[in-house]
Amino acid sequence: MSTTERGPAGFAPPVSPAQLAALASQLYAGPGGVGVEPPPPPVAPPAPRGSVPDGSALAAVPGHRAPSPAGPWLPATVPGAATPGPWQPGDRLELPLSLGPWTEPTVGLRPASPSDFGRLREVAGLPQGRLDGHRPVPTDSGRDGGLAPIDGLPAEAFDVTSVRADFPILTERVNGHQLIWFDNAATTQKPQAVIDRLAHFYAHENSNIHRAAHTLAARATDAYEDARATVRDFLGAARSEEIIFVRGATEGINLVAQSWGRKNLLPGDEILISELEHHANIVPWQIVAKATGAVLKTAPVDQAGNLLVGELAELIGPRTKLVAVTWVANAIGTVTPVREIVELAHRAGARVLIDGAQSVPHLPVSLASLGADFFVFSGHKIYGPTGIGVVYLAERVWEETPAWHGGGNMIADVTIERSIYQDPPNKYEAGTGNIADAVGLAAALRYVSKVGIDRIATYEAQLLDYATPRLAAIPGVRLVGTAQHKASVLSFVLAGHEPEDVGRALNQRGIAVRAGHHCAQPILRRLGLEKTVRPSFAFYNTVDEIDLFLQAIADLSGGE
Repeated sequence: MSTTERGPAGFAPPVSPAQLAALASQLYAGPGGVGVEPPPPPVAPPAPRGSVPDGSALAAVPGHRAPSPAGPWLPATVPGAATPGPWQPGDRLELPLSLGPWTEPTVGLRPASPSDFGRLREVAGLPQGRLDGHRPVPTDSGRDGGLAPIDGLPAEAFDVTSVRADFPILTERVNGHQLIWFDNAATTQKPQAVIDRLAHFYAHENSNIHRAAHTLAARATDAYEDARATVRDFLGAARSEEIIFVRGATEGINLVAQSWGRKNLLPGDEILISELEHHANIVPWQIVAKATGAVLKTAPVDQAGNLLVGELAELIGPRTKLVAVTWVANAIGTVTPVREIVELAHRAGARVLIDGAQSVPHLPVSLASLGADFFVFSGHKIYGPTGIGVVYLAERVWEETPAWHGGGNMIADVTIERSIYQDPPNKYEAGTGNIADAVGLAAALRYVSKVGIDRIATYEAQLLDYATPRLAAIPGVRLVGTAQHKASVLSFVLAGHEPEDVGRALNQRGIAVRAGHHCAQPILRRLGLEKTVRPSFAFYNTVDEIDLFLQAIADLSGGE
């Protein structure tokens, strides 16, 4: 893969194992390293990105350092350097720098020693410039308007600098380092808008909902039902009544299993899942299969983690009553073809549940076009509070899905002998719900909608495309999950290091990742592993953070 194939923004497209091997052979073909430097791209190449300890002075000099995905400091053939490798004294690099709306010169710099690239601004006396390989975009106020690292995606379309300012926890320091939150697949951080909305609810609206005559009950009820309508619009559902508030995706799947499953599954009926599933989309079906006599079947994946849709189709038959699959695999990031799966299942007369816990933060959802019968997600995965989630029950399955929990709120009339239930959604929301966090979830969805889920998806794809080949090129790294279509999850293992040890070492540098089996043991065992390290990116993460992470892994790989 040449430099020009990566495009002027310097973000690499998805790299297959074969391409990576070919790339490695090109980079290290000649004795001592790079044989022939690739031709330059049609525009000024991006700067090497990354941060290292403070303390250097830098001098502007002419020069160019060609990019390559071999590490966080990009190797190149430069005068005085016989082999490619990390930054070396005397290496030259070129940084694009915008000084205003009319000029975008390129500045060549030679670090005298490893230093934080943020120091370049101070040393060069250019306080408005960003010298980290991104293009500063001036605003009307003259300040740095944000980063636009994607060619063709203007800063006004996505401004990661402004986004980061909305998340107060990102200013935290851990072990003396700026927090880098790469544990987004486990839970996401919360914007100030969500924090403020929760505080406002408890300060001004707190009450139980429905059936009360006082003012605070009316406020709380309005806020709660407005949250339901917000979820409806965000998911593209037809009716608010199809939106049921639960504690999270796990409870949503259990609701469907225990209510719909126990009523509709008979001995010999089949439930079809995939090898990609989180335990939350496995264990409930094991429980209900044991209770009903149904059979649990599993659609396989290939060694890269791609769902084998042809084999899934062959498993769907006349006894298939439910297909329950994840849209995005939490452990390895595979994006499954859910629309095709829904069509295959419905053609056979089966119902479909989609686990959207990992897809909702990254991909646009339109339940009207998707056609799933059940859809679940968790609020804390999409910048909302913990303890709140949603199960979508399409109107067509209401009669098939009896009440699961019994108690207050969900009844219309009760005698000692019998109960009459309310219509959905109240029918499925027994007891006092998580009112405040439903309201907080609505604030999170409005925030995401304002930023734009399509813009988020594009930016996160760039981060993944940037990180993937660079991580793969570090000696000892094995990527786990290299499916053709992925969300921003980058599982890996490092030879000679247990995943937990890698996680602890990264934590010493302020970098938070998940290390373990990720509640997805079947897929990891399918790929020959018990545990992985799992960095996962969100739209408030940056290339600079990825570079710090890559350097930390490179240091571990080198024995430091």
